[in-house]
Amino acid sequence: MLNRTLKTITLLALAAACLLSTGCALPTLIGGMAQVEEYQKLVDTPPKYAGLEGKTVAVLVQADYSTMFEHADVVANITGGVAGRIATKLENRQILDARHVINWQYRTPQWAALPFGEMCAQLNVDRIVFIDLLEYRLNPPGNRYLWEGTCVARVGIIERDGIDPDMFVETFDVTVKYPQESGITRDAASGEAINFGLQYNFVEKTTWLFYQHLEPKYPDRYRQELDTKQQREGKR
Repeated sequence: MLNRTLKTITLLALAAACLLSTGCALPTLIGGMAQVEEYQKLVDTPPKYAGLEGKTVAVLVQADYSTMFEHADVVANITGGVAGRIATKLENRQILDARHVINWQYRTPQWAALPFGEMCAQLNVDRIVFIDLLEYRLNPPGNRYLWEGTCVARVGIIERDGIDPDMFVETFDVTVKYPQESGITRDAASGEAINFGLQYNFVEKTTWLFYQHLEPKYPDRYRQELDTKQQREGKR
């Protein structure tokens, strides 16, 4: 009850700040509050790929050397995060330990050049969730003073028992930005906080591909800090 009251007060304040500054009357203020409430709605969303159930699964993350040099933790954190979340959310499946996968990558320097079917055979899994990090940065290009976390990836699904195990059966583009607000400076937030938030949101959005979940109806307008406890639990 307290969470709902605090949320209502916050929504009123946001609507009032937005609308009263322009001299709007009370009916417009109420309409603005309803609009803010609308922007917070979550919709029940089915998985885009449901073929991990009952299968052995490995998560593979690929990044260029520049990204790995500048963000040494990104491959390990995303591998572990996606694998762990899939293991938590899906039943009747076996997820290969992320440490085993990363160790295999280090022991197989040319792993990315292998046919996909051979990757499955060497890891001994039915499915591979292949995450190709196309862009990962914390700042706008050429500006180290501002934070503008961006992660762009293509997620491909490899099926060992598919018609052609050397081709992706599905691909999905995933883009995440953190923080949502622009103009956040180094004085207002630490690099560790931006890096953690970007990776957390990317793991969440990527794993949404594989299970029933709640996601924002209006992603560009949604304010995560206004989540109620029920909304947060529903999204997990």
